Amino acid sequence: MPSSDTLILVPARMASTRLPGKPLADVGGRPMIVEVARRSAAANIGRVVIATDTESVREAVVKAGFEAVMTRTDHPSGSDRIFEALNIVDPNRTAKRVVNVQGDLPTIDPALIRAALALLDEAAVDIGTLAAEIRVEEERANPNVVKAVGSPLGDGRLRALYFTRATAPWGKGPLYHHIGLYAYRRAALERFVALPPSALESRERLEQLRALEAGMRIDVAIVDTVPLGVDTPDDLVKARVLLAREDVRSREGPAK
Repeated sequence: MPSSDTLILVPARMASTRLPGKPLADVGGRPMIVEVARRSAAANIGRVVIATDTESVREAVVKAGFEAVMTRTDHPSGSDRIFEALNIVDPNRTAKRVVNVQGDLPTIDPALIRAALALLDEAAVDIGTLAAEIRVEEERANPNVVKAVGSPLGDGRLRALYFTRATAPWGKGPLYHHIGLYAYRRAALERFVALPPSALESRERLEQLRALEAGMRIDVAIVDTVPLGVDTPDDLVKARVLLAREDVRSREGPAK
């Protein structure tokens, strides 16, 4: 059952250089941002709000029956955008936990959203996020595949020590592909956005390193698959194919 103390915020900007108009791109017969809103709502953990700087995105979201809020156009990151949205839609500070779901994940499994939030059940954790074991050899050295490096805390969970575009850690053993979905304690998000960009964050171009450098605790849930992030026209084609397959399976029903 959705909780009043949890808020899912989805940042959506139209200014994508590789895929202009990305939030409104058609996937499965609806705008991408609406599909992300549907899947976020299906996680059944709390209120879902789209944070956008474009009126056409807001209109599409509201037309589909979801909630949207207008934010400034000059935010340097999605974290800053969701923080503005949080203070607009929840001025009474009812929400104590905030999940940031990226607006370009139209095939995300709602269970992954729940997995990130569940990490906050441990009081010492400031931020929860996700990773999946790298199975494709070429991804191990690909700088576009961000690796989560951490200490195991039992089956399916790490305490993050570092995030990097390099191939790490060295030696035999699994590498983990970081998935950019975050669950924050509200206080942690407030602290995070108030911090200046850190040295390693700037060098690696990875925002989450700011939190680690400030001594914040990030735990990582290990999940089975990496959801498709849509950044290019080719990604959009892949998303459409995946959603079409899902639609066929849902119409066919469970196998007998």
